[in-house]
Amino acid sequence: MREALFIKKNKDRWEQFSSQPSADTDEMASEFIQLTDDLGYSKTFYPHSKVTRFLNAEAARRYLSIYRNRKEEANRFVRFFKYDLPLTVAKHHYVLLVCFVLFMLFFFVGFYSSKTDERFVRDMMGDGYVNMTEKNIEDGNPFGVYQGGNSTLMWLGIMINNCGVSFKYYAEGILAGIPTLYSMIKEAVRLGAFEYMFYNKGYGSLFFLTVMLHGTLELSAIIIAAAAGVVLGKSWLFPGTLKRLEALKLGAKEGVKIIIGLVPVFVVAAFVEGFITRYYRMPVWLSLPILLLSLFFIIGYFVVYPRNLSKKLRTA
Repeated sequence: MREALFIKKNKDRWEQFSSQPSADTDEMASEFIQLTDDLGYSKTFYPHSKVTRFLNAEAARRYLSIYRNRKEEANRFVRFFKYDLPLTVAKHHYVLLVCFVLFMLFFFVGFYSSKTDERFVRDMMGDGYVNMTEKNIEDGNPFGVYQGGNSTLMWLGIMINNCGVSFKYYAEGILAGIPTLYSMIKEAVRLGAFEYMFYNKGYGSLFFLTVMLHGTLELSAIIIAAAAGVVLGKSWLFPGTLKRLEALKLGAKEGVKIIIGLVPVFVVAAFVEGFITRYYRMPVWLSLPILLLSLFFIIGYFVVYPRNLSKKLRTA
């Protein structure tokens, strides 16, 4: 876009922001995001222009207006989860979609492979785990694996492990995202084999109600973490109009935002697995609302809200 057209298209909005700044915190944050987006575009295509200096000054003034009081850290925290993370997710929704499709595809690959090859489950899960599970099934306690150990220690251990896995997925993304996708696909195949192990024994529906109590949050977060790794990998692989190093810095920053935003999800998922999944024999009217609430949160916060927020800011 030529500079004159860029100015003409946005001039009225900038003048309104400058002469009539909003006093509402949410609107002020929205204006700041729009200004920083315009500033980023201007720095890329008109780095030495007067309009770039103007936007930089306006963004700085808005920043000071938002963060001038003692609640700066709290405001940053709220702003991160209310604006920064959802907008970053919205920007890379197609990457999330690709990762989700691949995960589901290879989940069914794992399930079907287990159905056609008796050794496949053992190859994927290990003889020790399969033997333990079969013994639990014989004892009438198919998901006894979730009842072992102290709930608090289990919660902390699972949480640390899942956060570590998510950071691993992100770090692997530097190699064009290929190791990240491989790790995610391998996990999907393992889950498919895991599900078939119970389905083959007549516990398919109980598997869903039990594992997905915590798995709805946990597996969704794993897929999103894989997407963060792909975002990192494709940033330098396909830099677009940016210099490759600048694109890598941007991709790394956006990937980190996504990973950090997943930490609370892993905390809650691990809590459910440690304290609630062990009571998998609970009535359906108790377990199903937990599962549905988790599903609605994932769809609402990582799909619907980012799209609506992004659309709202584009049309503002």
